[in-house]
Amino acid sequence: MAEEDSIPRNPIQAIGPCGFMVLLFLLWYNWKSPGKEAAALMGVSVMVITWLVYMGASYSGEGSKLHGLKPIIGRMPTVKKPDGHVHFRTKMTWTLSILIVYFAMTNVAIYGLGSDTIDLFSQYRAILAGASGSLMHLGIGPIVTGSIIMQLFTGAKIINLDLQDAGDKEIYQGTQKVLVLVMIIVESVPQVFGFLEPSSSIVGEVGLTWARMTIITQLAIGSYLVFLMDESVSKWGIGSGISLFIAAGVSQAIFTGTLNWEPAPGGGSEVPSGTIPMVLWYLKNSSTADLSNGGYEAMLLAPPNPIVAVLGTLIVFFIVVYVESSRLELPLAHGKVRGARGRYPIRLIYASNIPVILMAALLANVNMFALLFWSHPGMSTWPIVGHNWRLGAFDVTDGSNPVPTMGLAYYVSRLAGLQDWLLPLISPEKYGQYLGGHEPWQVVAHMIIYMGIMILGSIVFAKFWIETTNMGASSVAKQIQGSGMQIPGFRRDPKIVEKVLERYIPTVTVFSGAMVGFLAAGADMVGTVGQSSGTGVLLTVGIMIRMYEQIGKEQMMEMHPVLRSFFGEG
Repeated sequence: MAEEDSIPRNPIQAIGPCGFMVLLFLLWYNWKSPGKEAAALMGVSVMVITWLVYMGASYSGEGSKLHGLKPIIGRMPTVKKPDGHVHFRTKMTWTLSILIVYFAMTNVAIYGLGSDTIDLFSQYRAILAGASGSLMHLGIGPIVTGSIIMQLFTGAKIINLDLQDAGDKEIYQGTQKVLVLVMIIVESVPQVFGFLEPSSSIVGEVGLTWARMTIITQLAIGSYLVFLMDESVSKWGIGSGISLFIAAGVSQAIFTGTLNWEPAPGGGSEVPSGTIPMVLWYLKNSSTADLSNGGYEAMLLAPPNPIVAVLGTLIVFFIVVYVESSRLELPLAHGKVRGARGRYPIRLIYASNIPVILMAALLANVNMFALLFWSHPGMSTWPIVGHNWRLGAFDVTDGSNPVPTMGLAYYVSRLAGLQDWLLPLISPEKYGQYLGGHEPWQVVAHMIIYMGIMILGSIVFAKFWIETTNMGASSVAKQIQGSGMQIPGFRRDPKIVEKVLERYIPTVTVFSGAMVGFLAAGADMVGTVGQSSGTGVLLTVGIMIRMYEQIGKEQMMEMHPVLRSFFGEG
């Protein structure tokens, strides 16, 4: 309470924004004429959001309006940061324990969920680290979406926060937590009120509205547990929780896609769905004539896990390993200890794989809202955007796997292997069914637009990510200065070091973003085993390399405690 009293506020400033929220609720109520329960639930949601708006808009002190949210940020559940150095064995224990909990959550089905559901994120499951119909249904989507909003708003200077300042950085991270909660509701409510329908048994017991609220509550609890697990790994474990979950999900998909001996569900065939069992089955049960008349082609190209998908996965693996190992090394020398030299590595993939994660999550949200506006019982009636093919038209005959067929959603949707573009372009007569009714020029346009958006978007997010994680030239110069090192031949001055770094870091950042965007889009186009997506394989290989290096660094700090100060450890 004392903290709240110390924050300068002017309630008059908040009249306009809060009044706008109330007006939106009244317009919705007049338009939809909802029942009592639905109106009460929406009213509570609007009250919470209006309260958040008031807390920010009424702040009258210096700096960003987001400082007005400090009382809320301080009361949010969080994982306590360790007071000092965490031993390597403890970090490994935390990392493995969180990974086990993640796999457990992907296998816990949502209580009360009916069988007739549509997965809005079916194309992006591997990247969002989720499992359809489980507590991990939303995956890391709300976390990454909150990060996207904060990075875009901060990078565009809409939010006035200096991330070099400890207080502003705390507000930035706290506001991102609040946004995660908001995005959980934004992503879960429309799905439950349209595509994740409750079963008839639970509806008969508690009614439709409360059955839906039961599902929303489970989605919210699961998503926030994911957020806390990500914090736990970041503070007490090794690497990032988000990266760990992505790597775990993709690795599982690759393993099952390669070795699964069960037939594909709903396929009406006894052919195993895994690549290796499928090849062995064809060789055992087909004659030479059968193999010549389509057998070899089926093994090589037929979905879901043909041989070309395994080859595509291996190609992506080796390319990423090579690119991840490429770096520029800046020579350093200790300012006081003669002969003590070192190198500061500037990776060719300097921004890591985070930009492509953010870009893929952004496209997943575009796909989600386009599908909602196209076929959601309520949102499809909205003026202008409702059931507008320009935003995206979808083929929902497959039930749980809606496919975009027109509009923006089609052109930004990922290309899932050679059958989506190369085969129908080479032989339209033989593979014309994969065109989905599109003209060849539309397929070519789809390729160009998807590749361009992935590259440009990854460049933008790479630049934002570098600035928000203290990896820019200024921050690195201060880090080098604080460690007692300097660049040979230059004065020991952070400004001098910063000017030298500015020759490399901005250029490498742009190249890094373009490279990961190109590799992700190219890998999607080649295709991968287990429907893990080329982007997922790219991310997983990069994540595993970084984790291996992180484990090596942790072991070095255990053996040589003096290195902890250089790496910023307590």
